Amino acid sequence: MAIGLSKGGFAGVGTMATPLLALYAPPLQAAAILLPIVIIQDLISIWAYRRDWDPWNLKILLPGAALGVGLAWAIAAHVSDDAIRIAVGFIGLAFVLNVWFGRPPATLKRPNPIAGVFWGGLSGFTSTLSQGGGPPFQVFVLPQKLPKLRLVGTTTIFFAVVNALKVLPYFALGQFTGEALGTSTLLLPLAVATNFLGIWLVRRTPTELFYKISYVLIFLISIALLWQGLSPYLPGRG
Repeated sequence: MAIGLSKGGFAGVGTMATPLLALYAPPLQAAAILLPIVIIQDLISIWAYRRDWDPWNLKILLPGAALGVGLAWAIAAHVSDDAIRIAVGFIGLAFVLNVWFGRPPATLKRPNPIAGVFWGGLSGFTSTLSQGGGPPFQVFVLPQKLPKLRLVGTTTIFFAVVNALKVLPYFALGQFTGEALGTSTLLLPLAVATNFLGIWLVRRTPTELFYKISYVLIFLISIALLWQGLSPYLPGRG
């Protein structure tokens, strides 16, 4: 359901799916279980938002994302799942707190393209390792205050490309087992149904409220990621 609402347009919701599934399976395997589901949902969402997307952002973000996916593939066997959760959680939390309590910019302008390559790379990296690519992507895109549907369409196309790039690394890492694909198949109908629900809700949610919901979701998910990443190291929880 979380992935379905995310692919329908409420991007922050989907970040919680891998941590929830990771309670029952290793995080990389959990991400692999979700990948076939999100690829099918990507096709639905691309059709729904095919006229609403921002070419400039995609040209900046996608090359970085490809590099991030490749780097994650290279070091997947050597990086700590908890370290990824903690890093993504801190990024998301710092971003939202800055939006809420920092000084607003005097004028709204396009951000630095080099920053876009960096955040796109970090998004591709964390998406490959934990399906947690949302917060880095949103750090770069949300402050631009794009029109609501253009924001959703840009998000949809960006992650559709990133998810397609992840297929080969997951095959190479041996994550597409029969059991994993069977679990994906069982989860797919509910995910697709909530995908259409998400599309319906986005089109009926006022733009200002949509952005407020997005920031609150990033805040809550960042807290959850930090808790999950830090809890093994807290007294009495190791």
